[in-house]
This record gives sequence, C-alpha cells and structure tokens, in this order.
Amino acid sequence: MSLTNQPANAGNPLNNLEEWDDFVESRYPDPESINAQKKKEEFRDYRNTARECVKEFYRLNHLNQSLEFVKEKQKQFLGLNRMEMGIWEAVELLNTLVDDSDPDIELSQLEHLLQTSEAIRRDGHPDWMVLTGLIHDLGKILCLWGEPQWAVVGDTFPVGCAFSDKIVFPEFFDDNPDKQSPGLQTKLGIYEEGCGLDAVNMSWGHDEYMYHVAKDYLPEPALYMIRYHSFYPAHREGEYDYLMTDHDREMFKWVKLFNPYDLYSKSPDQPDPNDLKAYYQELIAKYFPEKIRW
Repeated sequence: MSLTNQPANAGNPLNNLEEWDDFVESRYPDPESINAQKKKEEFRDYRNTARECVKEFYRLNHLNQSLEFVKEKQKQFLGLNRMEMGIWEAVELLNTLVDDSDPDIELSQLEHLLQTSEAIRRDGHPDWMVLTGLIHDLGKILCLWGEPQWAVVGDTFPVGCAFSDKIVFPEFFDDNPDKQSPGLQTKLGIYEEGCGLDAVNMSWGHDEYMYHVAKDYLPEPALYMIRYHSFYPAHREGEYDYLMTDHDREMFKWVKLFNPYDLYSKSPDQPDPNDLKAYYQELIAKYFPEKIRW
C-alpha cells in the first residue's frame, strides 16, 4: 500500500500525513532556530490558518478517540504479531508508505528522519537519542494495516478523563462518546491523582504503538520521547500534570529537549542516506536485534 498518491477522502481528509506535522509547526514556531535557514515566526491563530482538511482531520480524531476505541486498538496491535523486521527495514518501508511531498521542500520520509537524527547528533547528544530521532515516527507504518490518518498521527491526549480545553480544537470533542459519560468527564475520570502516565490510556496513534515496539531495547528517556512526543497538551501547554508522578516530570525534561528537533530540523539541505546508512546500521545493531516484532 502506498500513500504517496492516496487521495483525500471522508475517512482520510489530509492530502498526506505531513500536513499534520506542518500544522503543528505552525502552532509552535521555532524559538531557537535549530535550522538556521528558518526565520523566527510569530504564533499563528490556528483557527484562522488551518486548512479545511486539517480541521476535518481533527474533527474525526476527536470524534473517534474514545476510551473504548483505544482499548480496542491496544488489543488489536499491542500483541506485536503483525510481522518481524529490522529497524532499517522499517525505515525503508515507511519511506514507501508515507507521502514525501512538502509545501516548501521535497524530501523523502527517510531524509526527514535523518535530518532529525543528524541535528541531534550534531549537537552532541547521546547516541541513543540520535537513534530515537531516526525511529520515533516509525509507528506510522500503522498505515500499512489500513489505519485511518486520525488513528496514526495527531496530538495525543489521555482518554478516560475530561478532555482539556488546551487540546487543539477542543469543541470537536462534543460528539465523542466519552463526552456523554459523566464518569469519564471529571478531572480524574477513571484515574487517581498522581497515578503516573504509564497507568493512563493515551489516544491511539504511532507514538503509543512505537513505544511498545521499542520498549525492551532503549533507555527510559528515549522511550518517553517516543511515547509522548505528540502529547502537546502536556509538554507544550502544561496540562495533565495532576496525573503525573515526580518521575514523569523528570522524564519530561527529555521529551521537551527532543521536541524542537522533531519540529524544527526540517531543511532544504538533503542528507545522503547512502553516506549515512553504515553509521545508522551500526548504531541500530548496538541497541536492537536483527529482527523485532511489529
């Protein structure tokens, strides 16, 4: 299945998955110019600037991401019984699945991943963080198994408790089934204060899936980066702190360190995958076996 020429339709309103990434970057402009070729921008009013297809994407996401839906997806995918393949195989597979077009620059998905990882490497961070930059979006291969866009990408948030009004387009939750269940719309819902994020059901997407694929192999800070890099209501808006432990807060320092590399490392300068492949294959072999379960 290729998404390169996948037409937008009622279930998949985005022309490509990169439209979500671009929209997030427009909401949280580059504060430090990791990419020196980009100028610092003012915050945009996303309600006035979001394309209609992006609004429809969030409408579908907020309509369908209920506690029941998330638990169904956990059962469906977290057995990791779809296939076995190596990390570099998954990188190359994602390169064929995800549309590589961009409104400003034309780079393949692999080149986008390498830009993130190479920016981290250039700044002297640990090699496991460099590897995290390379693999953090590999969960987007959920598209291979027919998952709709709104169940693959998008800002993530807890389900089973009240939806924060700091989540983008919060009004779209009005038709979510959980909104009709008073027990799921209190501040804590089914959780206890300070229960820890590991006890919280997050909306379903590539972040949660890839965390479970990688959790036996990478250091804990890397796993927080993977699992929560799209949890913008928490690491950008400061929401849901009451569900966290002190350990979560400590680990979120790594998530916040990672986030600018995820958002702002895109550049017209194209890394050459052929030049970098040997380095990354050796790095992958340091942390992962030859084949892992997906």
